[in-house]
Amino acid sequence: MAIPMTFTVFTLSALFLVSATLSISDAPFIVAHKKATLTKLESGAERVSVVIDVYNRGSAAAYDISLADNTWDQDVFDVVSGNTTKTWERLDAGSLVSHFFELVSKVKSTYNGAPAVITFRILTKAKLQEAYSTPILPLDILADKIPEKKFELRFFTKHSSLITVICIVVLSGHRIADCLKHKVAAVSTIWGYE
Repeated sequence: MAIPMTFTVFTLSALFLVSATLSISDAPFIVAHKKATLTKLESGAERVSVVIDVYNRGSAAAYDISLADNTWDQDVFDVVSGNTTKTWERLDAGSLVSHFFELVSKVKSTYNGAPAVITFRILTKAKLQEAYSTPILPLDILADKIPEKKFELRFFTKHSSLITVICIVVLSGHRIADCLKHKVAAVSTIWGYE
């Protein structure tokens, strides 16, 4: 069933108006990404390196930015480098700041990390605004790891966008070839070619 042309024009116009309205707003939009990597140490402990990237995707600057990642259990982790909190005076629109710290754990466990909390101020509002980072995947601290599975997982996560594009192209090509085959069969039936 074909989509009516008026419906298509209406939908595209509505999408344009919504995107234009959202782009006009003069406010910061904070996006934060939290990453953690594990490294085994010779002493039998495991080091957790944490990086939190804070982006301002909005159209205005954010002020008095405060990052707090106090979700690391004091009984399991010791901070060895950096601090779990950080402040910045200003974060301009379209800019990025990063914060790095390291922890060490000697306890074998699985740790589920919660998001870090970012508070910031907007010039037009008196109340502090709050944003959250992405949570980290569960960390298997001091666990016996199988390198083959880690490699496979790393391969698929690293190349997932390429694999997705290849699948879309192959499926689209298959769909187009199938449509052409049916059209050629219909035309040959109409003209009497068998």
